[in-house]
Amino acid sequence: MNNRLPVLASIVMGMLVSSMDTTITNTTMPVIAKELGNFELYAWVFAGYMIFSTVVSPIAGRISDLFGRKRVFAAGLVLFLLGSILCGSAQTMVQLVIFRAVQGIGAGVMNPFPAIIAGDLFSVEKRGRIQALFTAMWGLSAILAPMLGSLFVTYTTWRWVFYVNIPICLLSLLLLVPYREVYQPKRSKVDYLGGVIFSSGISLILLMTVVGAPYLALLSGGTGLALIVLFYLYEKRQSAPLVPLELLRNKPVTWMNVNAFFAMASLFGAASYLPMFLQEQGYSIFMSGVAMLGMSFGWMAVAVPSGKWILRYGYRRLMISANVILVGTGGWFLFLSPASGFWFVFAGAVMLGLAYGLLSSVSTIGSQQLVDAHQKGISTSLQMFSRNIGTAVGVTIMGAFLAHTTNLMAGYSHIFVYGFAVSAVSLACSFMIQEKKRGELVPASAR
Repeated sequence: MNNRLPVLASIVMGMLVSSMDTTITNTTMPVIAKELGNFELYAWVFAGYMIFSTVVSPIAGRISDLFGRKRVFAAGLVLFLLGSILCGSAQTMVQLVIFRAVQGIGAGVMNPFPAIIAGDLFSVEKRGRIQALFTAMWGLSAILAPMLGSLFVTYTTWRWVFYVNIPICLLSLLLLVPYREVYQPKRSKVDYLGGVIFSSGISLILLMTVVGAPYLALLSGGTGLALIVLFYLYEKRQSAPLVPLELLRNKPVTWMNVNAFFAMASLFGAASYLPMFLQEQGYSIFMSGVAMLGMSFGWMAVAVPSGKWILRYGYRRLMISANVILVGTGGWFLFLSPASGFWFVFAGAVMLGLAYGLLSSVSTIGSQQLVDAHQKGISTSLQMFSRNIGTAVGVTIMGAFLAHTTNLMAGYSHIFVYGFAVSAVSLACSFMIQEKKRGELVPASAR
């Protein structure tokens, strides 16, 4: 496999631009809104990207099972490139919201493929190191994105926030050209109507996180849930469903997805609010960001050896261990107080990284190794989808705790009581992950 390194570089670049664009507008949106007007659409610049990138991912994973990885990933890159060009040339806030949605669709198509293609190319033992590389890219983007945004606004124009993606996307496409994929797609018809029902239902559910009026949020969520029920009933009658129902009957994979949802809903969103706590305590923006690097350190420390650990200990033990660490981290943050400083938060961030790094790496590999080859794409993307939905729910609930309190420390106390309780639910779910027979854990081709 002489083309592994160029392909790996290609998917890492795709991951880099996608992850950067989730945060690069954070520091530049006030400037953009001032120039384009329509400040009431401010939140929709973020929401459009988030909703479409989340909804599209499982659909892209399924399509790659039917038509191959290379062409679907390339289509995502092209869409993201087009969206970036359009965003950079936007003349009104309405245009920017629409173009960010296009960019989000491209990101949603790309997002599952680092894990999917790595699953095709690398053995289980090596995949932990590859997952650590992907984690490093997310950590790098978290540092680079705000810094680049500030530099572009200060020395050029905010439009380069989006134009900077153009050379990276083009290079990623160029490196993808020599890729000869090892996966042989299992051709079938595409369930387009199922895709529309699923996308509409999940989009309406996610809209609950950005709609201000309570009655509109309830209407949006209720309609979304009704469409998801309709989607399930519709899929039961399809010969080639968007989500193969036998995948839902795969109990280890299903419980990994359930566990991913509760784990991410519990404490992952804390990383968005802990920097604000440190800044309230007098620490600089830079130091509050450095504290959260502890999460990346912990993540990479366990991601690198996770592939070997799976072969030695199996999935169930590692998933339970990850959730025990998560509950312990929730207990740690219950003691957060005005006297807590940089090192308290840094230590908690390291523990968060250990928990989520182990959980993420093991469940990603499990979602690939415990299904048939023609289901690997949809299984991997559903795992990521579960995490994204859990994160959106957790961040929204935590934000509500802070928004509806006059005492900031009381808000943080409520956040971590909630996080501790939900992490306990996540731990309970991890005990439901039943191990298959030892010889069936990993296909012979991956050993």
